Order: sequence, then structure tokens, then C-alpha cells
Amino acid sequence: MLNIRAYFRFVKPYWHLVLLTVMIGVIKFAIPLSLPLILKYAVDDVLLAHQPDEQKMKQLLTIIGGASILFVVVRYPIEYFRQYFAQLITSRTLFDIRNRLYTHAQRLSLSYYHNHKSGEIISRIMNDVEQTKSLVETGMMNIWLDLITLSIALGIMSYMDSSLTLVAIAILPFYAIAVKLLYKRLRLLTKARSQSLAEMQGYLYERINGIPVIKSFTLEQHEQRKFGLKNEQFLQRAVAQTKWNALTNAIINTLTDIAPLMVIAYGGYQVIQGHLTVGAFVAFFGYLERLYNPLRRIVNSSTELTQASASLERVLEFMKEPYDIDDAPHAKSLGEIQGRIRFQDVWFKYAEESDWVLKGINLDIRPGETIAFVGMSGGGKSSIVGLIPRLFDIQQGTVTFDDEDVRQVTQQSLRSQIGIVLQDNILFSGTIRDNILLGRPDATDEEVQEAAKAANAHDFIEDLPQGYHTQIGEKGVKLSGGQKQRVAIARVFLKNPRVIILDEATSALDLESEHLVQESLEQLARQRTTIIIAHRLSTITHADKIYLIDHGEIKEMGTHQELMRQDGAYARLFNIQHVGDLV
Repeated sequence: MLNIRAYFRFVKPYWHLVLLTVMIGVIKFAIPLSLPLILKYAVDDVLLAHQPDEQKMKQLLTIIGGASILFVVVRYPIEYFRQYFAQLITSRTLFDIRNRLYTHAQRLSLSYYHNHKSGEIISRIMNDVEQTKSLVETGMMNIWLDLITLSIALGIMSYMDSSLTLVAIAILPFYAIAVKLLYKRLRLLTKARSQSLAEMQGYLYERINGIPVIKSFTLEQHEQRKFGLKNEQFLQRAVAQTKWNALTNAIINTLTDIAPLMVIAYGGYQVIQGHLTVGAFVAFFGYLERLYNPLRRIVNSSTELTQASASLERVLEFMKEPYDIDDAPHAKSLGEIQGRIRFQDVWFKYAEESDWVLKGINLDIRPGETIAFVGMSGGGKSSIVGLIPRLFDIQQGTVTFDDEDVRQVTQQSLRSQIGIVLQDNILFSGTIRDNILLGRPDATDEEVQEAAKAANAHDFIEDLPQGYHTQIGEKGVKLSGGQKQRVAIARVFLKNPRVIILDEATSALDLESEHLVQESLEQLARQRTTIIIAHRLSTITHADKIYLIDHGEIKEMGTHQELMRQDGAYARLFNIQHVGDLV
């Protein structure tokens, strides 16, 4: 019930449309209820009446004419608007939920995405939300309309013959028992099916992205078997749900078919005894259909709502995921900064049960300074730079920007001051212009081109078939590694931040591409606070200060010359690389 209440918060803005749709629906369902009464009049007062045939024909044509106006002229617009408004409310509600989920997904921390498959998240936002639509159209409108129809039909039947009505509804207690016993199990099976589908989509999403690896290692048959197992698991759960659904429908439909037989038997007896007219018996039987059709729809709706509620649980589970990183209640906006960054006795680990990744880190990076972090992989370099834009929260100590604790300023104002260039930058499908505009979406075309020129990207972009409007494919697959890096640098130029983070920005490039990208990075770093992570030490000898990080601690620090004179770990690593470069 709490889940349904949470869901209906999304429907609340459209309550006036829901009310209008229900009112139109009442008219729509009330019109067919007149048909058995018309039939009763036609049989008892026209066909079986003792009057001339001409009079019977005149009365019959009058009945047909009036009924035609009701069922054709009046019902058509009623049917149209009822369907239109019902679908409109459903579509708008799903639109709002997906928007809310996407906003929520963007606020979740990187830790959440490290622990959950992208395909499963997409499945919740798309498939599970789609499955909840029955809660609006069926749960809020159709069930109520069917209940109203059922109540009206029951009232008319009771007025016509109360004893026959009792016979007609004698089967209802068995309906209630069947629903109670069957639908609890159906809900669990439906949730298991949705979970299996999400797992398969998560697996498929990863493998589609990894097709180059699968092909290069000739893993097609191996992956086919693994996908087959995932697909078979989904099939088993889908079949289990289908079996139970079929059993439910079989039991419900069998119960439904018993009622007409009982009415025919007792109603026929009443007609034979002269206690009921033929027309009334025919009309009553017509109302029996009007009674059990809505009842059957209500029971079938229970199936839909059971499946929808299982999907809703998964949607709300995702929606309730807590934010590891959130703005403080009175967080202030970080204004224009000079670019001084300080770490004061910072201790950090990714999870409560894990080991410390950083231990007592102290840094003082002055505005406009270029500093570099070096060391073996896993030493903690990326963790340090991840704390600067507050992608993670520290457990002890403070990280400040111009003496403002990053936990006391808004994430948006903090991250707007920082530009990041990674080893493998993410480009999105679309045009080159679209990707550069990510740096500042409201920039003009001239500003986009100036950013590209500063990043040494303008010339190669102009040589492409459609220039800045060239489609680059998913993840920029149509561009070389050096070209992708320069596009990524161009969008940082366009952003024009005070602080630049370069995380292995050239390590995966060939020498020619590295030279062009390095020129772009040097241009980008001018008059900005710049933080570099580098494995190739020859690229950071110009840094104002170099920190050697090992096992989460600063082991050495100083300029390149100072560290070389110390003849420690940095000097040994540099000499090994230098000899390798000469060879």
C-alpha cells in the first residue's frame, strides 16, 4: 500500500484529468447497460405483444432508431475521449517518473555505479517503469469503472428478480478465495522474472560494448554459451510465471462459466412456473454478462496490477538508493576562485570495511601551480584527484578550495571550477560540435571553434567530411585516439575552469599524437592550477612540485631536480624509463 501511495504522487498533478476520465468512463460503461432493458421491451412489449404486425414494426424501428443514436452518435466521442485521456495520463505519468529516475541516477555516487551493472539500471528506468503503467490506467480508472458497472448491473438485476440474483452471485465467494490464494505467488514470480530480465540486459550491455575483445580473442562460441545460460534462466522464470498465470486464468474462467448454467437452470424453472416473463429472463441473462465481464476484467486486472506492483517495487528500490555524496543543508555556492587546494591530514577509503587508500595526506597547491603525482598503480594517485571535485567523501581531515571546505559548498559550483582530461575520455554519439559543447552548452559556434583551435583540433576537424557536424559514433569510434583526446581538451578549453586535472592524458597515444596533445595541454595549463597524474615521467619534469605516492602515502616530494638529487624511488624510476626510451 505504501508503494502504491508513493507511486500515486506522480499521478497527483493530473487528478483533474483522472476525475474527468472516470466521469466519461461512467457514461461509456452505462450505455451498454441499457441494451438488456431494450431487449426486454422488444421481446415482452413488441414481439410477444398481441397487436398488429404493422404496429410491432413501427415500435421496433423506433427502438432501433433510438438505440442507434445512443450507441453510434453518443458513444463514439465518449469512447474516443475516454481512451485518449486515459492514455495521456499514463504517458505523462511515465514521462515524469523516468525524468525523476534520470535525475536521481545522476546524483548517485560513482561508488553505486562501480557496484551495479549499467544494463540493470537501464532496465529499471525503461522496462520496469513501463510495466507500472497498469497502476494508472487499470488501478485508478478501469477497476473503478468496472466496479460501478458491476454495481449498477447488480442493482438492476436485484430489482428484476432478487432470488435469481442470489443464484447469479453465489459463485462470488469462490472468486475471492481464488484471488487471495493465487495472486501472492504470481507477484513473486513476476518480480523474479523482472530481475532475471534486468540481469540479462546488464550482461548483454557489457558484451555489446566489449565486442572488439570478444572478436580479438575468438570468444564468440564461449560467449554464446554464457548468454544462452542467462537467456535460459530468464526463460525458466518467464515460463514459471506463465504457468501460474495460465492456472489463475483457467480457474477464474471456469468459475465464471458456472454462473450462467445456474442462471439458465433456475431462470428457466421460473419462466416455466410463470413467475418470470421470457423478456425478463433474456434481459436478466444479458445483465449476467454485464455482471461477470466487469468481474472477469477486475480479476484480470489483479494480474496486471500484481505484475505492475512487482515492477514498482524495483523502481522504488532504485529511487530510494541513498546519495553517498550530497550537498550540506546550508551549502553555499563557491564563487570565482583563485585555485588554491589544500589537503589537511586526509584519510580515505572507499568502503567502511575496506583498507585505507589514503593515509594522512597533506598538500598545499598554490594558485597557478602545476603539480604532478607519480608512483606505482594502485598507490592512491587517482583517489587523490577524485577527492578534489568531491567524487568521493573523505573519512578524516579536510579538503579545501581557497579555504572553503568542499563539503560545505554545492557540488555544482565546485565542479564547475574544474576541468578533467582522462586517459580514455568519454565522447558521446553525435557530432564533434555536440561533444565540444559539453564544456559549455550555451557557447556560440565561434567559441567552439576557438576552443578547438586552442586544443590543436580545428585543422583535423575541418578536414572531416562534415567538419564540426561530423557524426563520430558511439564513444567516438570514428576518431583516432589523438583526435578524441583533442576534442576532449577542446571542451575543457570551452569550459575555461580555474583548475585542470590531467589523468594519464597522453599515455595511450603514439608519439605524433602525444606531441600534438601535449602542446594542447601546455596551452590549457597556462595560468591555471594544474594537477597531473603521469606514468611517463618525462612529461612532468616541468612541474612546480612532484609527489611520489606509494600505498596511500606521500613518500617523496620536490621538483624534478630535487628528487633526482635525492636519488630515491623517483630517481630510480626516471632512470629506468629514460634508459628504456633510449633503447
